[in-house]
Amino acid sequence: MDLPRPILTPATGERLLRFVGDKIHFKLNTGAQPAPNKTWRARLRTNLGRGAARRHEIISAHAGLAVPAGASWRDVPMRPTADGWEIELPLAEAGWFQAKAYLLDDKNWQHWPDGSDVGISVHPNFARTANTIYCAFTRLFGATKNLASTVDVKLEAQLKSLEALGYATLPPSGKFRDLARQLPHIVNKLGCRILHLLPVHPTPTTYARFGRSGSPYAALDLTAVDPALVEFDKRTTGIDQFCELTYAAHSLGARVFIDIVINHTGGGIEDGNAIVH
Repeated sequence: MDLPRPILTPATGERLLRFVGDKIHFKLNTGAQPAPNKTWRARLRTNLGRGAARRHEIISAHAGLAVPAGASWRDVPMRPTADGWEIELPLAEAGWFQAKAYLLDDKNWQHWPDGSDVGISVHPNFARTANTIYCAFTRLFGATKNLASTVDVKLEAQLKSLEALGYATLPPSGKFRDLARQLPHIVNKLGCRILHLLPVHPTPTTYARFGRSGSPYAALDLTAVDPALVEFDKRTTGIDQFCELTYAAHSLGARVFIDIVINHTGGGIEDGNAIVH
């Protein structure tokens, strides 16, 4: 007797986008093939709902720690129906998850559909709609932000003479507080709900410096902010003023994303660009 070839819906290998609060429905059947014996059972192997265990696996793997095999996975019984089996699961947390169903015969042998796991990217509920992003380079929000050109011929000659002698000349920069003053226009007038900041971290000012201002993507410390973006204030630190900006955005109902470049920090981590909330 030919063994049944299970067919999964959503199809194996699919990549799905869902949001927290949604439900996802899985069905398993044998298509046009004869239905297996009614004593057969179906299971959905998945790590849905196991976000904490999944994150622990990822962190442990990157840190070189022991990772229990398949710790985030579980087999969930599927309900028999007239033409197969099904299950509906709620999506309660954001993350990247996988799933694939299989059949168990009378001998507990497993029969799997052809193809790879179904991938489910679950995004936060707030990200469903109205996600216009305003990309802000804080340095550009200073006194010259409205000028068509910032070239000062006389000053440029003086700067070049200093640089010829080996000095680093750092141009004036916009500050966190300059950007914060523009938030009512960005959020209320333009309707942007996400403020995406280009990197705000310290950059080299002497060795490995890129250009006169330094590349914001050449971060020296991902836990600190560039002093050039901070007003001199004895009462607050640079981190305090960054928190002022995020608080101002949150008070208007907006969120703040920071652009960071993980693979520029060394330590053997080779991930690409990342946006963190």
